Amino acid sequence: MRRMIMIVLCVSGCGTLPGQLETASGTANVSSASGDVQRPVSRSDGVVATEASVSGTSEVSVGTLGRTIASLGNPGEPGLWLKTPLVSAERKARVSNPATGQAVEVTLIPIEGPRTAGSRMSLAAMQALGAPLGDLVEVDVFGF
Repeated sequence: MRRMIMIVLCVSGCGTLPGQLETASGTANVSSASGDVQRPVSRSDGVVATEASVSGTSEVSVGTLGRTIASLGNPGEPGLWLKTPLVSAERKARVSNPATGQAVEVTLIPIEGPRTAGSRMSLAAMQALGAPLGDLVEVDVFGF
């Protein structure tokens, strides 16, 4: 009897529940603020997103957009931004520098080119990431 209870507990703890998504780092909750379950969708730019219908409109939340090599963009252009081919429309994101562990919230601005092409980052964003201004910096880009 005791073994049967342990097996039932193990089996019931395995897998995901409704409203959860299995990810490489574990299980993620994918319910929207309204309680609707979000469904995984593929986008034309290759990013896997989740989408929920909220009052007739679509709300998309995205995780990792990719890794890119960034150089210093126009230092006279103010703000925190990253011009990158990783996106097709302007949006907010978090950029992190794996070398320093520092991260900053930026506006992503789309540029033409393959997803593997390099990116250009604002002076303020480079400084916030602790990156040497004359170097090419590898950064991870996370949408939200």
